[in-house]
Amino acid sequence: MSLESTAQQAIELLKKFDISDYEISLSNSSGVSTAVRLGKVETLEYHLDKSFDINVYMGHSKGHGSSVDLSKNSLLKTIESACLIAKYTQADPFNGLAPKKVMAFDVPDLDMYHPWDLDPGHSIDLALRCEAQALTHADIDNSDGAEVSSYQGEGLYANSNGMMSIQKGAKHSLSCSVIAKQGDDMQTAYEYTAALDAQDLQAPEWVGDGAATRAKIKLGARSLPAQKCPVIFSNRVSGGLFSQLIGALNGSAQYKKSTFLLNSIDKIILPENISVLEHPFSKKTIGAKAFDRDGALKRKQYFVENGRVKQYVLSQYSANQLGLKTTANAGGVNNLIIQHQYLGDLDDMIKSMGKGVLVTELMGQGINATTGDYSRGALGFWVENGEIQYPVAGITIAGNLKDMLLGIEHIGSDIDQRNNIKVGSIMINQMTIAGES
Repeated sequence: MSLESTAQQAIELLKKFDISDYEISLSNSSGVSTAVRLGKVETLEYHLDKSFDINVYMGHSKGHGSSVDLSKNSLLKTIESACLIAKYTQADPFNGLAPKKVMAFDVPDLDMYHPWDLDPGHSIDLALRCEAQALTHADIDNSDGAEVSSYQGEGLYANSNGMMSIQKGAKHSLSCSVIAKQGDDMQTAYEYTAALDAQDLQAPEWVGDGAATRAKIKLGARSLPAQKCPVIFSNRVSGGLFSQLIGALNGSAQYKKSTFLLNSIDKIILPENISVLEHPFSKKTIGAKAFDRDGALKRKQYFVENGRVKQYVLSQYSANQLGLKTTANAGGVNNLIIQHQYLGDLDDMIKSMGKGVLVTELMGQGINATTGDYSRGALGFWVENGEIQYPVAGITIAGNLKDMLLGIEHIGSDIDQRNNIKVGSIMINQMTIAGES
């Protein structure tokens, strides 16, 4: 049965129960993943997944049920379970559907669905070519393997406001991880390519070369003396800073008072030449989306404009808690674009920094979302006289996210399009570096 037919069947079953509202989510996805290591196939897996989730409301009491079996009998049992939960759950005055006027009855075509007819032989060949290319490099001693992955699927959302809409999507990737060695020094690194359309993937040889090069340039890493200096976050890790910002503006963190940006509407939290824009309707773009988990139609909107907070990141529930309107962000933000006037790339930024640390990898979870205190292990390169001098490891970078965000001096043009957060490398004016004493 199609997702629409299954949803209609569930809606008919729901008529037997004394409920005030409902929400249905259905998904159907398939894919293949192939992993090789040292020239041998380790795994070849096919995935075929289906799911049914339902929220039922008895007034302000909510019950949830889920199943991976879409047969009529299973749908009925899942609905019964959800209704039983709602019956005995305490009423929450903030529960309820998003208003009908914000629902995604008319879903735009975002050109997200590009299925890949990937047969096993081709997937194995791609992975083997990728790893083989990496192993041709001198100093590449071992491999963690190469993997090809392909996914395609569709998701349906329906509710008692009469909405029933579908989003389709696909995503494909190829990755490789290898180990470089010189004497007792061993370093690992990875590279990957990802796209919605397999035709847009980089060649396997590009991925293999990238993984090998990234591993080799980490050889000979040193620590650093404790100091304060500028820090550049490369485009591989810079998105994490804005992920923390979005988390701090999330409605849930606001009403729980567990954020370092509490009550920050209309306050300056970034330099005035930086804006944070959600652009969910960008066609054929990783991260784009038509509607959120509440069925609310997404929209182009600023969360921070010219450094000043314009609005929080809200689902219908968190909006109800705060007495505000949903921003259609149940499930998160989609295709977040960081706007900045600096036009230089990473090399330009390194030259302008003169002396400091270029961070290419981060480790650990040393971030306090309530206070903004930030302390994480880091790897990267020491920069002096505007040039990279040598790789560094075994260091910790520390600061407070409030100061770090306000201390952003440049955002590079080297935007990584593979991520949901579209941002280039970021230079922060000063952080504390802890390494060797």
